[in-house]
Amino acid sequence: MKHFFTTRVRAVLIAAVILAAALLIIGNLTGTTPMDMLVQGILTPLRTGASNLTAQVERMYDYVFRYEALEAENEALRQQIAQMEDAALTAESVSRENDRLREALKLQLLDEGYSLVDAYIISWDTNDWTSSFTVNRGTASGIREGMCVITSNKAVVGLVTEAGPNYAVVKTVLDSSLSVSASVSGYSGIVQGGYAQGQQGMLLMQYLPTTAVIRNNDQVVTAGSTVYPRNLILGRIIDAGYDEAGIAKYAVVRPAADIDSLEQVFIITEYTTE
Repeated sequence: MKHFFTTRVRAVLIAAVILAAALLIIGNLTGTTPMDMLVQGILTPLRTGASNLTAQVERMYDYVFRYEALEAENEALRQQIAQMEDAALTAESVSRENDRLREALKLQLLDEGYSLVDAYIISWDTNDWTSSFTVNRGTASGIREGMCVITSNKAVVGLVTEAGPNYAVVKTVLDSSLSVSASVSGYSGIVQGGYAQGQQGMLLMQYLPTTAVIRNNDQVVTAGSTVYPRNLILGRIIDAGYDEAGIAKYAVVRPAADIDSLEQVFIITEYTTE
C-alpha cells in the first residue's frame, strides 16, 4: 500500500512538471496579437493552477519521504530493542550459571574430602515428581548407582538408583523406600520419606530412644555410612511423639532440601571416611 502511494505521488509530480514546462513553452511562444492575448488569458490560470499543484505534490512527496524515513528508524529501533532483550536474557543466564558455579566451588571448599560432579535436572517422574528425577550426568561422568546426591548447602537430596552413559535417575529422600541413618542432638535413628499423616512432603525419623530429649528446630544430620557421609543435613524437627507401643520416640522432619525448586544438584562420587 505504501509503495503504491509513493508511486502514485511520483506520477502526479512528473505530470505536474510536464504540464508546467508545456505551459511555459507555450507562454514564451505567444506575442501581443489579440489571439496571443486570448491564449495568455487562458494560460495564466492554468499556470497558477499548475504551480499550486506542483507545490502540493512536493509537500505530499516530502511527507511520504519523511514517513518512510520514520518507519525505517522505527524498524531499526525495534531491532535494537530485540537485540537488547536477547542480550539481557543471555546476561541473566550467564549470571545464574556463575552463581551455580560459585556455589559448587564453595561446596568443594567446605569439605575437601568430597569429590563432586554437578548435574542438572532434565525430567521428573510423571507418577510422583517429588519421588525421583533424571539428571544430565551418567557413567561417562563417573556416576554410578548408590551415590549420594546433595545441594550446594550440603542438604541431602537422595540417592542415584540408575545410571546410563549420559543420564542418572535420582530417588529423593521423600520416597518411602529410602532409609538414612541419622542423628539429632546426639541421638540416633532412621529417617524415611513418604510421611503423609497431615504432613505432606515431610520426613519421619523413627527408633529414637524414649529418653531422647529433642525439640522443634533441632537439626537432623546423617550419622555416616558407606553411602552417606557424616553430617550432611537432612532437615529440622517440627514435631515429635511416641510410637503406638510406647517403646520409642519418633520425630517429624522438614527436609533441608527444597525438592520442589531444585534445578542443580551435586553427586558425591568419592569421599574420605573418618
